[in-house]
Amino acid sequence: MQANEMIRNTTYWEVRDLEVSTEALDEAAQILASGGTVAFPTETVYGLGADARSTSAVEQIFAAKGRPSDNPLIVHIANIADLDTLVLPYNSTARQLMDRFWPGPLTIVLPVRPGVISPRVTAGLSTVGVRMPAHDVALALIARAGCPVAAPSANRSGRPSPTLAAHVREDLAGRIDGIVDGGPTGVGVESTVVELIGDRVNVLRPGGITVEALREIAAEVTIDPALTRTPDIAPSDAIVAATAQLAGASRHAGDSPLAQGAAEQAAPADDAASHAPRSPGMKYAHYAPRGTMRIVKGDAPGQVSAWIQAELDAASQRGERSGVLAFNEHIAAYRADVVLSCGSLHALEHAAQRLYAALREFDEQGVTFILAEACPEDGIGLAVMNRLVKAAGHRIIQL
Repeated sequence: MQANEMIRNTTYWEVRDLEVSTEALDEAAQILASGGTVAFPTETVYGLGADARSTSAVEQIFAAKGRPSDNPLIVHIANIADLDTLVLPYNSTARQLMDRFWPGPLTIVLPVRPGVISPRVTAGLSTVGVRMPAHDVALALIARAGCPVAAPSANRSGRPSPTLAAHVREDLAGRIDGIVDGGPTGVGVESTVVELIGDRVNVLRPGGITVEALREIAAEVTIDPALTRTPDIAPSDAIVAATAQLAGASRHAGDSPLAQGAAEQAAPADDAASHAPRSPGMKYAHYAPRGTMRIVKGDAPGQVSAWIQAELDAASQRGERSGVLAFNEHIAAYRADVVLSCGSLHALEHAAQRLYAALREFDEQGVTFILAEACPEDGIGLAVMNRLVKAAGHRIIQL
């Protein structure tokens, strides 16, 4: 940590009952209103907030997180009436989305009203992402602060997002002014981010509102092509295509399909990699544990489990501390230093809730080699796989 970052005593408030914790919320809100930084809970993950109108306040977010400057921030509001002061007129589809999903984990990218929001929030774009969180503590804090609150996830950039106040303290204590502890978050992954192209809803980041739910409102919903690209990583390290023929559970480390040089194919190039992303989560590596991580995909669960176990055994023989992230249906098949479950494949909302805490637990346990099972990409599974793939640096093993 640089010396100029060690400038704060981070105040901690525990807020479980709004009627009891009014003084704590008032103190935290006053810090926001005065240009400081406060981490607070939402229904998705903990956010790191600052007055979205103040460039000096917003710059403290970037400094605390170590966040790239061309990565835009989402603005949080407590009342729909506040929206018109921030953005230019929008169409009826946007309004229908707000009526259905706000408060809730949906961010809508809208044309920003000139001169209202700091350009550091918009990363110089003509749009801004806005949402109204579905969390009583967040809404009370924002309302008390009396300002729109720019808030990315409250973690060091690239690290797994925080779903507990303890995660925020681990990453940001001493770097920010305060932490409001409102208990565990609910959804566990960040908000869905959409832009409107006419009446078409284009998903820039999958999250707590599924594509299927969006299609109940909008006649046309598309997935942005950028979500299928792998920006800012070496193409030769992007996808490991393994058609391994397993020779048994026990093998020497040098006989591992990875060690044998399984065929690697380049990921699709991202033509927009040098451009400012239109939404958080589109361009940079995110959510990563400290150990090396890969995602394993395959049509036959037994083959996937056998391949993963063989690689875990090989990693242990190399002296690595091994970990596996799996689903309840297959968890008994694995032996590793750390075996963590994401819940059931039939309840992927639980995987969303547990994912970031699991990635942090691998770090706490000193795991250096991690393999994770893939999951179906329907419903909230699309968001879970999006975060898994980013956590793995887009390294996917296809059996």
